[in-house]
Amino acid sequence: MEFTALSLTQVLTVLGAFGAGVVVFYLLKLRRRQVPVPFVRLWEQILAEKQSTRLFSQIKRLLSLLIALLFVALVAFALGDPRTKGAHDAGRSLVVLVDASTSMQATDMRPTRLERAFEETRRIIDGLGPSDRMLIAQMDATTTPVSPMTDDTRVLRESLTHVAPTDLTTNFARALRFALDVLRDKERAEIIVVSDGHLPEARDEEGLVSARGAKLSYVAIGRHHRNVSISAFSVRRYPLDKSRSEVLVELLNSSTDPEAIELTLLGDGQPIDVQRLQLAAGERTSRFFENISGADRTLEARITLADGKHDDLPADDRAFARLPERRRARVMSVSEGNRYIEAALLLDEYLDVTEVSPAEYPAPGHFDVVIFDGFVPPSPPTTSAVYLNPLPPTGVQGPLEVLGVIERPFFEQIDRRHPLVRWTALRDVNIASALQVRLAPGDRPVAGDSRGPLLVAGTRSGKKFVALTFDVRRSDLPLRPAWPLLLLNSIDWFVSEDAAYLSSYMVGETWHVGVPAGHATATLQAPDGTSREVPVVDGRAVCGGTRAGFYHVRTGTEDELIAVNLDANAESDITPVPRLTVQGQAAGHFTPGTIGVRREIWIYLVIAALLLMAIEWFSYHRRWTV
Repeated sequence: MEFTALSLTQVLTVLGAFGAGVVVFYLLKLRRRQVPVPFVRLWEQILAEKQSTRLFSQIKRLLSLLIALLFVALVAFALGDPRTKGAHDAGRSLVVLVDASTSMQATDMRPTRLERAFEETRRIIDGLGPSDRMLIAQMDATTTPVSPMTDDTRVLRESLTHVAPTDLTTNFARALRFALDVLRDKERAEIIVVSDGHLPEARDEEGLVSARGAKLSYVAIGRHHRNVSISAFSVRRYPLDKSRSEVLVELLNSSTDPEAIELTLLGDGQPIDVQRLQLAAGERTSRFFENISGADRTLEARITLADGKHDDLPADDRAFARLPERRRARVMSVSEGNRYIEAALLLDEYLDVTEVSPAEYPAPGHFDVVIFDGFVPPSPPTTSAVYLNPLPPTGVQGPLEVLGVIERPFFEQIDRRHPLVRWTALRDVNIASALQVRLAPGDRPVAGDSRGPLLVAGTRSGKKFVALTFDVRRSDLPLRPAWPLLLLNSIDWFVSEDAAYLSSYMVGETWHVGVPAGHATATLQAPDGTSREVPVVDGRAVCGGTRAGFYHVRTGTEDELIAVNLDANAESDITPVPRLTVQGQAAGHFTPGTIGVRREIWIYLVIAALLLMAIEWFSYHRRWTV
């Protein structure tokens, strides 16, 4: 037995001082009063009878004294805070990393793997030694401590309520570096990983991360791995009919058995198409939905198992997409008269076109796009522009430096990843001649032949531009479907957000969402209804989230809806890993502290003292000790 508050000498001093005081009070006798009586002999008989019970009275007073002394002893020893031997031994410093990534939402362990991880963490807390100290941290794409380094089990238990599931992928290297930083220079350091083992390699920009220098323990979570996921989901409107869309859905069966599933596509919350599919074990397949109509703002894909049961991970059974907004764009065409341009622009009903001659440029009003046909203005435009055959007159600087002429060029090299050439066929286009130009830093040659670019995209004075280095009337391009597509793709590239083509953002990344000018902050509302303020930088709200779904970015009366999806490719395989190894270091099992060593004995001493006081009170009123 050891005393952790007062020493044994101090305890005995307190006991002796207060015990002596109790004894003194009990040895004091009450001064008897003189009472005159009418007849002394009568009272002598009564006094003789009382003398016969004197011994019994002394025994009762002695019992009362012993009860008082026992009470003082209990209180004195409680003040010393006695502990079982070993209570002051050097304790361990532990960091518990609780995995809260997407795979921990699996329901193969009821209710979820994360809830089971909480139970295992509580068992670890209950198994702490008397001098052990622990810190609990949530591990996903970031590592967030939810408790201080403490030995207070109540604080540690309450901290688990701050661990919440996320749709993020675990950054295991970051979590290990955090734990090693916390445990630096601490004795008996230990890292405990509570996870299903679905962790990436512990590698970051500094290289491989090793847990050496600390004991590594692993608590395995998970049992089954039946899962079918939506691994990709995107949507885009047709350029010539923006009321219809094309949707791509990619599915992945991570199970070891074939699965029959039902894929449902919802537009603005209403079902618009349903397909039944059969996926082999480990199969990845894609499905296209063409000519989708009836949806104006949002699309959602859902999958369910055909047998009516649920797979083990519902988080990746849904995917979300935002349809590109159909907004009107004001276009100014500067030309001496080009029917090919006029015909191409008529195909898009969402364009407001103003036609002017070079002598009438600039026209009054605000425009989103300007098309220059064989004309380069004396000063750069203040908006995005399309240049056709941009040969500047003498003394005027054009968007590209002209070096010469290329005879009979062809589209031999095409960057198919650029949105300008989407749905176009350009390789067999015949061109009489083109300008040989020098690109500025940052310009991107989208298409051309080995002698020089024919289609260039870039930025001038902070505004996007597209340049065709030849006169379209001296080619057969206007006679092909690629001509209107090329022109309309250029306008869409100018006036549309990047998310219009990707259709969704990714959890764990930083989103830059365009907002109206004049705002310093915006309000981000998550799918669960919670809101927070986010900053606006260069006209874009800078924000992020940890759950998939639809988010609202609000500024004043404006409300921008964005779709956010999880990285199902990284989290769809939910096979639990029974053993964890980090850079050759095999993780062991957590060893609980000495049983009973954490019990605080002083509480029981105080309870015994209070119980003794109750006995004394009861015996006094029953006349047993007086």
